[in-house]
Amino acid sequence: MNYKRMFDVIFALLGILLLAPIFLLIALLVKLDSRGPIFFYQTRIGQFNTPFKIIKFRTMKMAQKGIKLTIGCDERITRVGYLLRKYKLDELPQLINVIRGDMSLVGPRPEVPEYVALYPDGIRDYVLSVPVGMTDYASIEFRNESELLAHSEQPEIDYVEKILPIKLAYHQQYVRDRSLYLDFILILKTFKKVIFH
Repeated sequence: MNYKRMFDVIFALLGILLLAPIFLLIALLVKLDSRGPIFFYQTRIGQFNTPFKIIKFRTMKMAQKGIKLTIGCDERITRVGYLLRKYKLDELPQLINVIRGDMSLVGPRPEVPEYVALYPDGIRDYVLSVPVGMTDYASIEFRNESELLAHSEQPEIDYVEKILPIKLAYHQQYVRDRSLYLDFILILKTFKKVIFH
């Protein structure tokens, strides 16, 4: 086990233990707020282009179809789901993904297969040469991504043509500069961004 993996497992376990009461409260609120399961599973692409199921607290109503992106005040989002998304609490179950080895605490944010297929081949291999993560440069920079896309007339096209290339540049920067020190700094920046949003 390398140092990064040790760092991930130790802090993910601590996070789950310390946040257990919050996990239980969120689970209860999700269940009471709308019909459906507590957790939402979605296929994402991880290290070495390997698919895995990312885990989140469910924030949308059941049987709601639509685009892969969530844009502004999306009518599919539940009342509790809106609050969970605002403070990124829906992402907390990904600590389980970290313990399972699907993800790291810090790394290029995993995308759905449809968007990964649009990565240029060389860049895809480079970005996915490291574990994907719960947070990274792009997650911090595009903290309000859904609000930005809410003003677009063609949100999916704008995401692919304008936002995705910037994210890929950030991902490449992380792969190039990665270290445990950088991971720690990005975790602190993520907390600051969420708390003072």
